[in-house]
Amino acid sequence: MHQVAIDGSMSRIKENMARVKNKIIVMSNKGGVGKSSVAVSFAALLSGKGSKVGLLDIDIHGPSIAKMTGKEGVSPVSDGKAIEPVPVRKNLVMLSMGSLLKEGETPVIWRGPMKLNVLKQFLSDVNWGGLDYLIIDAPPGTGDEPLSICQLLPGLAGGVVVTTGQDVALLDSKKAVNFLKQLGVRVLGIVENMTDFPCPHCGKHVNLFKAGGGEKAAASLKVPFLGRIPFDPDMVEAGDKGLLFVETKKDSPAAKALAAAIETAIEGLK
Repeated sequence: MHQVAIDGSMSRIKENMARVKNKIIVMSNKGGVGKSSVAVSFAALLSGKGSKVGLLDIDIHGPSIAKMTGKEGVSPVSDGKAIEPVPVRKNLVMLSMGSLLKEGETPVIWRGPMKLNVLKQFLSDVNWGGLDYLIIDAPPGTGDEPLSICQLLPGLAGGVVVTTGQDVALLDSKKAVNFLKQLGVRVLGIVENMTDFPCPHCGKHVNLFKAGGGEKAAASLKVPFLGRIPFDPDMVEAGDKGLLFVETKKDSPAAKALAAAIETAIEGLK
């Protein structure tokens, strides 16, 4: 397994991250499962209850958190020594590669070592301050970014795996869960996302990706099941507009399911 080289930045990371009580990585083994929407929702829900929260997007090639929080094109402030994360609202700050790119369509064409360096900078040189939670949105898969974060971060509190409900999700979830276990990271649970939604014409509930795959995976792997999140087109719309869905539609079934999921995950930290 690839090991992160020890250098002077490690001591700065340890010192800076000591001010963050709980670091939680949100990951999936494949894209298109709504992982970033879940990460943003978790951060918004925790900050909405008074916790100080940071949201870190470590997807170097396909960052989306800046846009989803309404901060696309807003650059972080730096005094030449430390970088200030971008304020989203009270108790919530964010940093994404999308915050650092002048043009949203600019591709990041980097190999592993360059990605590792920027991840180190995100952890060591960003003034996160005293946070209750740092929610880390990882790119799909078990490659450079999630591996590096799990090895770089001292005291990573746990990981949440996001999947969909079809049977093939069992295999994908196993890979992500076993990845966390092999790295010694506590698995806080599996979220089964984008399950059913009510037909706007007849009211019948339709399963987009079947249902039960995530729950079966959790049972098979003996990890907590954090619940099913129904598909809600308004969540997609909120992300495109940079709005926090769990606040704009807090009474929706999806928002309530997300709130229950993060509560269960946080219970696992105790």
